Amino acid sequence: MQKLAALNPPHCQLRFVFYHAEAQTKFLLQPIEPDTCVSLIKQCRTFRSLQSVHTSMLKSHLHLNLFFSTNLIAQYSSLGSMSHAYTLFSTFQSNDVFLWNVMIQGFVDNGLYYRSMLLYSQMRELGIQPDNFTFPFVLKACGCVKDVKFGVIVHGNVMEFGYVSDVYVGNSLISMYGKCEHLDTSRLVFDKMPQKNIVSWSSMIGAYVQNGHYEEGVLLFSQMLGGGIRPNRAVILNVMACVNRGNEADDICRVVIDNGLDFDRSVQNAAMVMYARCGRIDIARRFFDGILEKDLVSWASMIEAYAQADLSLEALKLFKQMILQRILLDSVTLLSVIHACSNLAFFQHARCVHGIITRRFYKNQIALETSLIDLYVKCGSLVYARKYFDKMQERNIVSWSTLISGYGIHGNGREALYLFDQMKASIKPDHVAFLSVLSACSHGGLIVEGWECFNSMSRDFQVTPRPEHYACMVDLLGRAGRLNEARDFIERMPTRPDAGVWGALLGACRIHLNVELAEVAAKYLFELDADNPGRYVLLSNIYSSSGKRNDADRVRALMKRRGVRKIAGHTIIEIENKVYTFVAGDQSNPQTSLIYTELEKMINRIREVGYMPDLNFVLHDVEEEMKEKMLNVHSEKLAIVFGLLNTRPDSVIRIKKNLRVCGDCHTATKFISKVTEREIIVRDAHRFHHFKEGACSCGDYW
Repeated sequence: MQKLAALNPPHCQLRFVFYHAEAQTKFLLQPIEPDTCVSLIKQCRTFRSLQSVHTSMLKSHLHLNLFFSTNLIAQYSSLGSMSHAYTLFSTFQSNDVFLWNVMIQGFVDNGLYYRSMLLYSQMRELGIQPDNFTFPFVLKACGCVKDVKFGVIVHGNVMEFGYVSDVYVGNSLISMYGKCEHLDTSRLVFDKMPQKNIVSWSSMIGAYVQNGHYEEGVLLFSQMLGGGIRPNRAVILNVMACVNRGNEADDICRVVIDNGLDFDRSVQNAAMVMYARCGRIDIARRFFDGILEKDLVSWASMIEAYAQADLSLEALKLFKQMILQRILLDSVTLLSVIHACSNLAFFQHARCVHGIITRRFYKNQIALETSLIDLYVKCGSLVYARKYFDKMQERNIVSWSTLISGYGIHGNGREALYLFDQMKASIKPDHVAFLSVLSACSHGGLIVEGWECFNSMSRDFQVTPRPEHYACMVDLLGRAGRLNEARDFIERMPTRPDAGVWGALLGACRIHLNVELAEVAAKYLFELDADNPGRYVLLSNIYSSSGKRNDADRVRALMKRRGVRKIAGHTIIEIENKVYTFVAGDQSNPQTSLIYTELEKMINRIREVGYMPDLNFVLHDVEEEMKEKMLNVHSEKLAIVFGLLNTRPDSVIRIKKNLRVCGDCHTATKFISKVTEREIIVRDAHRFHHFKEGACSCGDYW
């Protein structure tokens, strides 16, 4: 070592020691000089190099110096080695607040929030007085774990020690109360601050965003501008998350340009998301195309924007471009892609995405694996969904609930219940899990089992039923024809029934043609859910099926007066990675002539084995012969015939209807599956129907 030292003049000593620390040599380092100690500590980028410096400090006895050791603790914390940091901290019996602050900050920065709160409590018990640097760290911990009780105690200490006017402490209080969903207290702290900086405004707007009070966030931003305060990047990002109207988005963008933030990539990404949320997907795409150096967030945000706007094919096109440009994928991007595929419900797309995930080795990521299970469920393949579920090394409550729900919407209520029992052996069910199993019971007509699950929620698991659980029970009873029991159940609800509850009752009235009860349900729905066209159409159809044409026309007229438009029905089918869309009476397909010729032959074939058209599903005032012709050209039938013409005889036909499948088409599809010996899977707005050998998995109970 002496020879090595002789080769290094004093001014090179720092470089020499750092080099050997980073190289992780086994040579003993020379004792560190006090004037180089802090510099050496801060230059360490690995745990091993820091340990080497620590060893040298022990040789020089510099570890006994509180200032040097405090810096050493801070560096251990920054490298994530909290056990070493705390061990070193524990060797000092010091009331130095700076030392305690460094240790508390280390716990917070490494996500050990409860440890930081415990250390703060110990600090107070020892009589050590916190300062304006202590409080922001502890308040951040309280906000992250949403422990408002502890936060209130800390707030009391803030006032006790006279830091209530400190702007940084005030900002931390605003954020803490906002994260703990105490928005009024956040605003009270904000209003009482004698001095505010830009972070104060940003924190308050952020609190509004976190609590879903978007209009208040935009209003506060306007007040800030009115006060002559120039926004920074953080404020702009927060207020963009509040905006959901196009004119407001335009105003924000003008502010962005005026303040020279229009080339900030994070702001550009946020603007893209903002316009997509406002329904201006064209402007969002313009922002995306205008970003010169797109990062992963840019790609993922645009893909998710397309998926949210139900433009799933555009999302997948963009994903293909992303792969071609060799952009490194992450789980967030893949979740957006899975969302898009789920909207389309195309099995081949699901297999491709699954292949990408497998090749990129995204293993043991529960959110991604659960989304894949959900994707296979929505593509109609419970077999693949269950295989993937069984391979998961770790499952959470969402994983179990997803598969339970999948069995339910595919009509396998018994399997859903069996899986629910398995889940209870390892995980306590939450409100989502109960919703999944109750829905499965409803689709399967399992009344006794449904009642048992509902009663066990509060009795055995302390889960308070929510409106959606009550809606499931109404649906369960209503589908089974127990309409009066369902009505009594609604009247006994401890909370006011919402649109979901009355909607379930109205749907049951359609099945059993109970006009009187349908009118009661519709009365509430026209108040609670006045803009939903499905409610009006359902009541109108009930009237029509009951022969009450005048009442049906009255409901249609009410729709027109209120400006509510019926959603047009369509059916889509994927063949060889291409998507084809059909509407009733569609003439746009290149094979239209062949489709209609084959459809006529198919109708004749299924008539021979017992199919009879149900003219109740044509609710127009036309002749019987015309009604039958209108039935024959429903979008479901056109898509199925197109699938028969363009797929292998041994393949499964998969179609997706955006509304509830037509009752006559449901009957016809059973017969088609019988005469063609083909399996046909239909996904509608509510569930899956697996048609095989003349029967449907729903058992005609849907």
